[in-house]
Amino acid sequence: MKATTQVAIIGAGPAGLFLGHLLGLEGIDSIIVENRSREYVEHRVRAGVLEQGTVDLMVQTGVAGRLAREGLVHHGIELRFNGSGHRIPLSDLTGGRAITIYGQQEVVKDLIASRIAGGGAIQFEVEDVQLSGIDGTRPSIRFSDGASDMTVDCDFIAGCDGFHGTSRGTIPEAVLRTYDYEFPFSWLGILAAVAPSANELVYARHELGFALHSLRSPTVSRLYLQVDPGTEVGDWSDDRIWAELRARLATRDGWLLRDGPVIEKNVAAMRSFVVEPMQFGRLFLAGDAAHIVPATGAKGLNLAVADVYVLARAIVAWYRTGSSTLLDAYSETCLRRVWRAQEFSNYMSAMLHRYPGTDRFRDRLQVARLDAVTTSDEAARALASNYVGLPLP
Repeated sequence: MKATTQVAIIGAGPAGLFLGHLLGLEGIDSIIVENRSREYVEHRVRAGVLEQGTVDLMVQTGVAGRLAREGLVHHGIELRFNGSGHRIPLSDLTGGRAITIYGQQEVVKDLIASRIAGGGAIQFEVEDVQLSGIDGTRPSIRFSDGASDMTVDCDFIAGCDGFHGTSRGTIPEAVLRTYDYEFPFSWLGILAAVAPSANELVYARHELGFALHSLRSPTVSRLYLQVDPGTEVGDWSDDRIWAELRARLATRDGWLLRDGPVIEKNVAAMRSFVVEPMQFGRLFLAGDAAHIVPATGAKGLNLAVADVYVLARAIVAWYRTGSSTLLDAYSETCLRRVWRAQEFSNYMSAMLHRYPGTDRFRDRLQVARLDAVTTSDEAARALASNYVGLPLP
């Protein structure tokens, strides 16, 4: 079977869905194809911190109804070290900007519901996605929907299919420059059916390793522990996890961590990855297909949204004026933000994690950095500005 559209989008994660949503608002036709099921992508637990710019865009484009009801607005975060907590007042330092706790899977649900309600084309559980003609003016994608093979001709292809997706590999190797760093630690994350023990996120540096107290709702907590690379989930019983969290998050004033049933746990490697350029011919990469950031800075989902905001604006300009100026600048525009997010995420990671072989000198440097950011308004403002997110480009 054959079909045509204006933009073919590969991947129904936040990047692909948001791009389809933004294009639809401008009357530009698109199809989204996804190799996973709808149920899978709507329940895939990932990021949960939305920057101010991401929230504003959801409000402006009409997909923030549930976010307004269920999202938890936070005006600060806590940095905890040497047994004491130190609050960074994000909103006070950034002119009122804040973060909102709202799971990535909830954003995905909202965007899918909006697309289906608006009659937008989206196909789940497709197989064998292939791209062709990306260096010409009429590229296409081919895939199987389980019953038949489908070819879709288009003007542009957006590769929003993640780090392990097909799109990036279509670009000739000689064109790409890859920057990759694997951190010497991983994160063990849990979801627990227990009310959060703190009103705001807590980032803790401890001699045993980093810990993070986060949340997903008033009744569900999200917590993380720094663990060694190669750690298996089965290595950590629930009791061991709670004991380690209590030790690393402890304070001198006796702060108590509530525990409860663990409903999900996983281990994630920590890495930084960037590919340049993020475009080749009529193919444009967005989100994890082009870059990965360590989760310490809470930037992954927000970078994906920023990418497709830039891409949507460029595609709209091409259809309305025939000018390719914004399309030609897509990669350069996005990469400025990507590298700033990489720098911030690496800064947060280096300040809070226990690195293998750390000596007493480097240990004291970490404490000095934390002391500076919690006692200097200038240093705290820089952290806050990066954490709540830059304005969308």
